[in-house]
Amino acid sequence: MNVTRKEQGTRLSMKTYTIAVIPGDGTGPEVIREGCRVLDAAAAQGKFHLEFQPYDLGAERYLRTTETLPPTVLKELTQVDAIYLGAIGHPSVKPGILEREILLRLRFELDQYINLRPVKLYPGVWTPLKDKTPEHIDFVVVRENTEGLYAGVGGFLRRGTPDETAIQTSVNTRHGVERCIRYAFEYTRRRNKHKKLTFCGKTNVLTYAHDLWQRTFDEVAKEYPDVTTDYTHVDACCMWMIKNPEWFDTIVTDNMFGDIITDLGAMIQGGMGIAAGGNLNPEGVSMFEPIGGSAPKYTGQQLINPLAAICAGAMMLEELGERQSAQAVEQAVCQVTSSKLKSLAAGKMGYSTSEVGDLVIEALA
Repeated sequence: MNVTRKEQGTRLSMKTYTIAVIPGDGTGPEVIREGCRVLDAAAAQGKFHLEFQPYDLGAERYLRTTETLPPTVLKELTQVDAIYLGAIGHPSVKPGILEREILLRLRFELDQYINLRPVKLYPGVWTPLKDKTPEHIDFVVVRENTEGLYAGVGGFLRRGTPDETAIQTSVNTRHGVERCIRYAFEYTRRRNKHKKLTFCGKTNVLTYAHDLWQRTFDEVAKEYPDVTTDYTHVDACCMWMIKNPEWFDTIVTDNMFGDIITDLGAMIQGGMGIAAGGNLNPEGVSMFEPIGGSAPKYTGQQLINPLAAICAGAMMLEELGERQSAQAVEQAVCQVTSSKLKSLAAGKMGYSTSEVGDLVIEALA
């Protein structure tokens, strides 16, 4: 597209954000393409500019070069304003390689210590919970993202023998726990819904790790007298998310439990086609992504739902400080789900992937 001198001058005067785009594998590039189109439309309305920088990371690069995340690329990613990720993973690559060497490495190297997962039922979206509507399912999970069982501390003894022993240690530091809990309190206050924060743990069994979590939670809570607090065991949390999701406003939890309950949350909000998440470093570079996988069997068929990627883009705008534009994108998604789509499932939406992107852009206008 040709850009006039006047348009170039206008762009130079606008606030510009540099966004690293990692389309990923399978259908990742298809949904990210629609997300970028929606973000461009939102930026034009919001009078700011997004400069997208694509990065070739994923299965194709690994199979071609055996590279996952080269040091030079990692260094570049530390300099951008945010990262927009499609999905990583492909059946042609052994499970765990790309996930560990790209996804987990980015989280750890960029110190993205918060995983933020809104669980929101959009209007018109089916939920498996009987008699529950959007007013009942609208909460956020704040998950610690760099410690716990995912820290990778452990090993094998006598591997491959009948006496084999495997040990995986959950690492919980006061520093890591406190910064996650403090972020959760600040987010709860800023969210301004019910100002209620629930700590989800297992204090009756994990008597060391979650004793640290509970004591830290209680101490930090004294600094936030306007925030109501409570506690739930993780097993009870899973039950109440199904029976009474309206009880929750914001939940804070550790890495493993957060991984589990957020997938449960995705199902009650209508499935992976609408679930978005952010890996945040509030003081550095954050990464935003649709929660669903790369769905390689649908590659190139224009059947996959891009709304999760679009919602992840809205989360990115909010984190960048463009809150009004983020809300505009979310409202556009609400319009599309409430009046246009037959289903969120791949191939059953009534529209192609790119047509859904068109619908959101039309709703934005």
